[in-house]
Amino acid sequence: MFLSTMKTRKVHDCRNSWHSEWWPVKIVLWMALTAVPFFAPSPLIQLYGKVAHFGQGVPRDPAHQRDQVHHVAQRLLPIGAEPQEMHMQVLVVSIVTYVGSILGIVLMYIWYAPTSACKLNILFITVTLALVQLMTFVSVNSKVKAGYLAPGLMGIYIVFLCWSAIRSEPHTEMCNRKAAVATSADWLNIASFVIAVIVVVAATFSTGIDSKCIQFKSAETESEDDDIPYGFGFFHFVFAMGAMYFAMLFIGWNAHQEMEKWTIDVGWASTWVRVGNEWLAAITYIWMIVAPIVWKRRQVGSSSTCA
Repeated sequence: MFLSTMKTRKVHDCRNSWHSEWWPVKIVLWMALTAVPFFAPSPLIQLYGKVAHFGQGVPRDPAHQRDQVHHVAQRLLPIGAEPQEMHMQVLVVSIVTYVGSILGIVLMYIWYAPTSACKLNILFITVTLALVQLMTFVSVNSKVKAGYLAPGLMGIYIVFLCWSAIRSEPHTEMCNRKAAVATSADWLNIASFVIAVIVVVAATFSTGIDSKCIQFKSAETESEDDDIPYGFGFFHFVFAMGAMYFAMLFIGWNAHQEMEKWTIDVGWASTWVRVGNEWLAAITYIWMIVAPIVWKRRQVGSSSTCA
């Protein structure tokens, strides 16, 4: 789909109908391509696994996740509300998210760091606590003035990533007893996977239709009435990357390990991928709210130098 729809420009292009219609043909094609990998040589599948290690990160781009947090924050604000009422609702939601983040961190200390021997889990949780505090401190700084709501939502998000990272640790670990107990509940794993499918597909879809943000066209170029609303090729490219992400979930980010029954995304590779994504998301958020101030100072400095 990516190869056949890339560089589509106008709605009257025949590839527009191929992109949005022809469902019976595409369903048959999908069923046929689903059967092909069972007959493909093993080295080809291994090659796809190596490519998927790198391609899977596109649907979970930290900058895009930060934009999604701001979008959620805006949706929480009532339309047409009085400033005082809006301020009160923002304050309540901010407090709830912040308290939820701290409560989640406390529970992780209790569940996944019962003894001082659980040094790695203590490190993960402590770094998460530090990141929550740092994001809040930077956001409410008098020079940034980003408020409490966005860092509160980001705090909930990175606490969730930390929790999912610890749950991805091998269940033989002494410090991950809660995850081992949870694994015995097959319905919980199935429900978690279904939720993951919905979340990743939604994120992939929103990323796919946001192709204009990476176009290198001049800002003065005006769109015409018959232009396509988004890049079809880019849309299918992002969905291909989303498929790579799910491929990595099924094998625990390691093509050479055996997965336990009814387990998804378990293993040290999965743990470190999630931890890395958490830290990168927090750093990206902090940088994106600080960057405008940094660039402004540089512009002022260069202007004064030129003068």
